[in-house]
Amino acid sequence: MKREIPVAITFIVGTAYLIAYFIPHEPFNYFENWFNDWFAVIAAFAIWLGVLNLIKISTIKIVRKSPDWPYSVLIIVSFIIIVFFGFYEGYRGLYANPHYSFRDPGTSFDWLYVNVYTPLSATMFALLAFFVASASYRAFRARNFEATLLLLAAFLVMLGRVPVGDILTSWLPHQYQLSQWANWIMHVPNTAGQRAIMIGIALGLVSTSLRIILGLERSYLGND
Repeated sequence: MKREIPVAITFIVGTAYLIAYFIPHEPFNYFENWFNDWFAVIAAFAIWLGVLNLIKISTIKIVRKSPDWPYSVLIIVSFIIIVFFGFYEGYRGLYANPHYSFRDPGTSFDWLYVNVYTPLSATMFALLAFFVASASYRAFRARNFEATLLLLAAFLVMLGRVPVGDILTSWLPHQYQLSQWANWIMHVPNTAGQRAIMIGIALGLVSTSLRIILGLERSYLGND
């Protein structure tokens, strides 16, 4: 019963949600709203479980003095600070203004978000640019014909997206300048490739969903 009940719930919910999508009439049209509410509740609990798991892992690292354990201390302290100001501002807003939100400009929570979280996010994305450049260097090596095409397309797109590309080809007619070549690559070959990938993702999603609904795929139940 430990595995049969979750499989039965998955089958009932998945089948009802599928029927509600194709038959938007009573009583099936109510299923989508009911399930969306339940999904929101489950997601809220999942977020807290993830937070508690993060705190548990960070605490274990601190106790064991694992490598980079000071970062775990920073994680816990940052979590406590942001949660404290979030609850404090929300509690104060209940009595100050019914339309008040802890995320409104001028609150302590908003100050932390704008002056701490946003700069850190910008720093992370700035560092990510170097990793992307390193990965691109390894991926764009002209080892074969396909890699050569990828390298050539990337070169034309990157050069066509900056003003220097049109400056270098300013002597050509407008339709043959690098910016037009970059637009053609993005709108024709790139779009065709993206559509093929999306079709493959859709087929994989449908097949995986059917396997889960029918109980053929049970990896989400764990190894117990």
